Amino acid sequence: MDDATTRERLAAALREAPATASDLSRDVGVPQSAVYGHLRHVARSLDGTDEEFLVAPPECRDCGFSDFDDPVNDPSRCPACRSERIAEPTFTIRGG
Repeated sequence: MDDATTRERLAAALREAPATASDLSRDVGVPQSAVYGHLRHVARSLDGTDEEFLVAPPECRDCGFSDFDDPVNDPSRCPACRSERIAEPTFTIRGG
């Protein structure tokens, strides 16, 4: 897949195994800050297909809060306890 787009490479990686944005950044070679925008597009591109874009949302390591407004994001602080110890969301593509 040498000529694959960044989004195609991200989707291929997520079809192989669940990954966080930092995992994908390292494996695909794009900045972590750019991964989230690409993932939103990958999710939209799967609409109407037999595949699903799944997200295990970020979770506060101190209080367990996981009801973040946007699960395809890397929050800096927990809205419940204000802790900055937030586990990254994990993404995968299932089906197909």
